Amino acid sequence: MGNTDFECVHSVVIPPPQPFLKSLKNNLKETFFPDDPLRQFKNQPPAKRFILGLQYVFPILEWGRKYNLEFFKADLIAGITIASLAIPQGISYAKLANLPPILGLYSSFVPPLVYAVMGSSRDLAVGTVAVGSLLTASMLSDVVNINDNPTVYLHLAFTAALFAGLLETVLGIFRLGFIVDFLSHATIVGFMSGAATVVSLQQLKGILGLSHFTHATDVVSVMRSIFSQTHKWRWESALLGCCFLFYLLVARYVSKKRPNLFWISATAPLISVILGTLLVYLTHAEKHGVQVIGHLKKGINPPSIMNLEFGSQYLSTVIKTGFVTGIISLAEGIAVGRSFAMFKNYHIDGNKEMIAFGMMNIVGSCTSSYLTTGPFSRSAVNFNAGCKTAVSNIVMALSVMITLLFLTPLFHHTPLVVLSSIIVAAMLGLIDYEAAIHLWHVDKFDFVVCMSAYLGVVFADIEIGLILAVGLSVLRVLLFVARPRTFVLGNIPDTGIYRSVDQYPNTNNVPGILILEIDAPIYFANASYLRERILRWIDDEEDEIKSSGNSRWIDDEENEIKSSGKTSLQYVILDMSAVGNIDTSGISMFEEVKKIIDRRGLKLVLANPCGEVMKKLNKSKFIDTIGHEWIFLTVGEAVGACNYTLHTSKPNLASSDELKKCSSNV
Repeated sequence: MGNTDFECVHSVVIPPPQPFLKSLKNNLKETFFPDDPLRQFKNQPPAKRFILGLQYVFPILEWGRKYNLEFFKADLIAGITIASLAIPQGISYAKLANLPPILGLYSSFVPPLVYAVMGSSRDLAVGTVAVGSLLTASMLSDVVNINDNPTVYLHLAFTAALFAGLLETVLGIFRLGFIVDFLSHATIVGFMSGAATVVSLQQLKGILGLSHFTHATDVVSVMRSIFSQTHKWRWESALLGCCFLFYLLVARYVSKKRPNLFWISATAPLISVILGTLLVYLTHAEKHGVQVIGHLKKGINPPSIMNLEFGSQYLSTVIKTGFVTGIISLAEGIAVGRSFAMFKNYHIDGNKEMIAFGMMNIVGSCTSSYLTTGPFSRSAVNFNAGCKTAVSNIVMALSVMITLLFLTPLFHHTPLVVLSSIIVAAMLGLIDYEAAIHLWHVDKFDFVVCMSAYLGVVFADIEIGLILAVGLSVLRVLLFVARPRTFVLGNIPDTGIYRSVDQYPNTNNVPGILILEIDAPIYFANASYLRERILRWIDDEEDEIKSSGNSRWIDDEENEIKSSGKTSLQYVILDMSAVGNIDTSGISMFEEVKKIIDRRGLKLVLANPCGEVMKKLNKSKFIDTIGHEWIFLTVGEAVGACNYTLHTSKPNLASSDELKKCSSNV
């Protein structure tokens, strides 16, 4: 294409000023209400708003109107299926938390009923989780010995669940769910895999029939505890544990290969409990070193509101335990809920889910339950069983209630080794090595974060692993902000498009013009870095021109690249398309850069600054300093104007009237 003269009719405008309160309102709305949850209430009469408000808080009132017999049949089957998994898992995870086994059943009765009323996920199956149980045991055991003060320990577990629920509810009400987003995917993968490894190793206590075991969670302490008691290993318990573990793993493998046979894996834990109980009962194996659960009292959840500890010396530890377990359970529950919602193509509100989780933990803490959330294994069974709504949680809770009222004596002879095997089988499914390999191939830093979390949990403790992983994730965010990328842009042949010369090696540079793209908002944290980086790009460009002795230019008549005489650098164009905001430090940086560029005989040009940036540049008078005529809507227009003045006059002498007549080289 040849030279074309055209009128530059496009200019970058400054947005009209807005009142401070209106601007503050808009910023708060963008920060806390990106999904506009109040939209449904607009232009509605008061009665309708009241009904919509109730449906927002209690989603069951919305979908319950459309419930039918076909849905109930599906939910009934799914609820009974997940109950067969929830009962043995609940007992197992309560033991993992150093709590009475009956609490695992209590926690699978009341909290699911609360979630069914307030939750927005159709597939989430509520209950206790291994990681939350292990965290509870690890953090509370540091201050209270379960053997010396079992009642105090129990009360602290209830209180920790209360604080976890309060945190989750507050985060949901004030729409602070983005805090959970600091637990990146890589962090969760590494943390969950590390916790699963630690949990599995700790189950060697039950499999080997050991009575005394370390409360530490790191692998060194666990291995030391195991091999220092080799004379106490029970081969009967080990044989029984290995057999049931093999059965559980085979059942899971079959269900994974044949998804329509999901019920084999779902019912395997309950079948293991039944078979193990019968075997111990018939052979009196408890007399030969096989430990059993013992007495489980009948009856549904007794109230525990009077057992909450607020004035004890352990309050700070309880609050910390509640907050840590609450954040972890939120991250797991919301991630699981969103995953299954994506499969069925519906949306769940993360903030509403936080409120639902919080309320079920608050109510649970007052009804002898400890921390609950939406575990992946139970939710996967619920999903595969064909659940339609949260009624499956109600069916599961009623099944657990029947167990509590009538069937608990049947668990007296259930061997602990079976519970350990159930936990190990569940935990092996959480060690996601495939995800770690994927992270290595896609993003090495994410892999480092993942492995830091894993190694921190396995070789130190769960808290250190979590802090290390979150710290690295936050460090990465800070690096993205403090060290944004800058690119040199070139012209793609036969177009008016300008792109990175690294990404598109066939681009052509424009003689006398350096085009840079800034790829992030400009704040105090990166202003100094960007100043040095821009000046370094200018130095590199001038050095390259001096060393080559010539520059490349586009012959518009023949449309091919030829050598010309040396063309010195005249213009620096900053493409600000990706600069969403700027603060006073960034503006000061621009002022410094302009002064340095002016002293070197160059001209600073801006392309496509956004409205927020233009407002601040205008208020700081920087637009008057640089000249509004040197701010363009696109890089192409900026290059056209620079080329026009480059061939007609000196850059610093070009007037605004001259710049209205632009010549574009494309």
